[in-house]
Amino acid sequence: MEEQREAYINAVGTALPGDPVDNARLSKVLGVNEEWIDVFIGTRTRHFARDLGTGEVRWTLADLCAQAGERAMAAAGVDAAEIDFVVLGTATPDTLMPASVNHVAEQLGLDQLPTYQLQSGCAGAVQALDLARTLVTGTGGRGLVIGGDVCSKHLDLRRDLSQATPSELVNYVLFGDGAGAVVMSPEPTGERVALRRVLNRLTGLGRAPGQVIEWFGLADRDSDKQAIYEDYKAIEESVPVMAVEILWELLEELDWSAEQLDHLLPPQLAGRMTRRIYEQLGVPGAREVSCVADTGNNGNALPFLQMERLFGQMAGGERALAVAVESSKWIKGGFALEKLA
Repeated sequence: MEEQREAYINAVGTALPGDPVDNARLSKVLGVNEEWIDVFIGTRTRHFARDLGTGEVRWTLADLCAQAGERAMAAAGVDAAEIDFVVLGTATPDTLMPASVNHVAEQLGLDQLPTYQLQSGCAGAVQALDLARTLVTGTGGRGLVIGGDVCSKHLDLRRDLSQATPSELVNYVLFGDGAGAVVMSPEPTGERVALRRVLNRLTGLGRAPGQVIEWFGLADRDSDKQAIYEDYKAIEESVPVMAVEILWELLEELDWSAEQLDHLLPPQLAGRMTRRIYEQLGVPGAREVSCVADTGNNGNALPFLQMERLFGQMAGGERALAVAVESSKWIKGGFALEKLA
C-alpha cells in the first residue's frame, strides 16, 4: 500500500504596494476623524495600490501576486519549470475574464500547467491552501499558492465622506491592498513546515450576508446601490464566537491540546477586533501572530503575511494554528502548521 503523501510549505513571499499610509494622512485625504480611526478600528497603517492623490492605478492585483509569487519561488530555490500548478484566492480580480491567475502566470513565465482561481473573501486563502494540499498529496506535484486583494479599486478615495453611513465609511479605513504566496510540495525542504490540517466549511445557511461587494455591469453601473456593504455589528458579534469554534474544532481533529500550541494566527479584521478575538480564544500560552494593524485588512493576503511573520520566529517542533472567518456568507476557515524538528 502506497504511503500517504504529506504537503509542506517550502517558502513564503509577500508584496505590499508603496509606502504605508498612516491614520493622519488617511484622515486628511478622506476628511474623517483621525481619533475615530485609532479608537474604533485600531489599525495604524495600510498600503494602497492606487495613488491617494490622483487615483492612478500603480499596481494591479496581478502585479502584486506576481511579486509575491516570484519572492516565494526565489526563497524556495525553484524556477518556473519546476512549478506544476498555480492556485489564486481573491475577492477582487482585475477582470472577470481573463482570470487574474493567468495574468500572474504570464508575468512569472508559467505555461502549460493547470491554473485555478477561487473567488472568495477572507476564506479564499484558506480555500487555496485546501485545494493545493489536495493537489500536492494527490499528484505529488509542486504548486504556487497565492492570496491577494486590491480593495482600493472599490473605494472612491476622492469622495466627500461627510454624509457617508457608518457601514460605508468603515470600508475606507479598514481595508488595504497586498498579496502573499507560498510554494507547496511533498518535500520537506526550505522552511520545512507541514500543513497538517485545513478547515474550509460554509456555515451560512439561512443567514443574511455580513458583507456584500456589488458587481456593476453596463446595465446597472449607474444604479444607486452601495458598492460595498458591511454589517459591522453582526461581524463583531459573530466572528469571535466562530473563531473560538474553529480553534477547538481544529485542535480536536488534530488531537492537539491547547498547551501544545506554540503560535496562534487569529482572524485579521482590524487591529482592535483582532486583539479582542485573540484574548477570547483563551490560549495565552500561544504567541499571537498578527499583522493587520500595520498592513490593513488586505483580505486574502493576510494569512500569507501572518505566515511570513510566523516563519521568522518558529522553531523546529513547534506548532501553529490559524483561524479565518469570512463574514460574506459565514465561512469557517483555518489551518494547522508544524515545523519539522
